[in-house]
Amino acid sequence: MSNIGVPGIILLIILFALTILFFVSFTAFIRKLLKNSDKRNHPSNIDSRLNRIEDELRSIHKKMDR
Repeated sequence: MSNIGVPGIILLIILFALTILFFVSFTAFIRKLLKNSDKRNHPSNIDSRLNRIEDELRSIHKKMDR
Protein backbone atom coordinates (compact mmCIF):
# COMPACT_ATOMS: atom_id res chain seq x y z
CA MET A 1 0.00 0.00 0.00
CA SER A 2 2.98 2.30 0.48
CA ASN A 3 3.74 2.17 -3.26
CA ILE A 4 0.36 3.69 -4.18
CA GLY A 5 0.95 7.10 -2.65
CA VAL A 6 -1.48 9.88 -1.87
CA PRO A 7 -2.70 10.44 -5.47
CA GLY A 8 -3.42 6.73 -5.81
CA ILE A 9 -5.41 6.65 -2.59
CA ILE A 10 -7.41 9.69 -3.71
CA LEU A 11 -8.16 7.99 -7.04
CA LEU A 12 -9.26 4.82 -5.24
CA ILE A 13 -11.60 6.81 -3.00
CA ILE A 14 -13.06 8.60 -6.03
CA LEU A 15 -13.49 5.30 -7.88
CA PHE A 16 -15.18 3.73 -4.86
CA ALA A 17 -17.53 6.72 -4.46
CA LEU A 18 -18.43 6.67 -8.15
CA THR A 19 -19.18 2.96 -7.97
CA ILE A 20 -21.50 3.47 -5.01
CA LEU A 21 -23.17 6.40 -6.76
CA PHE A 22 -23.70 4.28 -9.88
CA PHE A 23 -25.41 1.48 -7.94
CA VAL A 24 -27.62 3.89 -5.98
CA SER A 25 -28.75 5.75 -9.11
CA PHE A 26 -29.27 2.49 -11.02
CA THR A 27 -31.44 1.15 -8.19
CA ALA A 28 -33.49 4.35 -8.16
CA PHE A 29 -33.91 4.12 -11.94
CA ILE A 30 -35.13 0.52 -11.75
CA ARG A 31 -37.58 1.39 -8.95
CA LYS A 32 -38.99 4.28 -10.98
CA LEU A 33 -39.24 2.08 -14.06
CA LEU A 34 -41.12 -0.60 -12.14
CA LYS A 35 -43.44 1.94 -10.52
CA ASN A 36 -44.32 3.46 -13.91
CA SER A 37 -44.90 0.05 -15.48
CA ASP A 38 -47.39 -0.77 -12.70
CA LYS A 39 -49.43 2.29 -13.61
CA ARG A 40 -49.61 1.24 -17.27
CA ASN A 41 -50.68 -2.32 -16.52
CA HIS A 42 -54.11 -1.46 -15.14
CA PRO A 43 -56.46 -1.76 -18.11
CA SER A 44 -59.47 -1.96 -15.81
CA ASN A 45 -58.81 1.62 -14.71
CA ILE A 46 -58.65 2.75 -18.33
CA ASP A 47 -61.77 0.74 -19.19
CA SER A 48 -63.72 2.33 -16.37
CA ARG A 49 -62.69 5.80 -17.53
CA LEU A 50 -63.68 5.02 -21.11
CA ASN A 51 -67.04 3.65 -19.94
CA ARG A 52 -67.67 6.81 -17.95
CA ILE A 53 -66.82 8.98 -20.98
CA GLU A 54 -69.14 6.90 -23.15
CA ASP A 55 -71.96 7.31 -20.63
CA GLU A 56 -71.44 11.05 -20.50
CA LEU A 57 -71.43 11.30 -24.29
CA ARG A 58 -74.66 9.27 -24.48
CA SER A 59 -76.35 11.54 -21.96
CA ILE A 60 -75.21 14.64 -23.88
CA HIS A 61 -76.45 13.10 -27.12
CA LYS A 62 -79.85 12.35 -25.54
CA LYS A 63 -80.12 15.94 -24.27
CA MET A 64 -79.33 17.31 -27.72
CA ASP A 65 -82.02 15.14 -29.36
CA ARG A 66 -84.73 16.72 -27.19
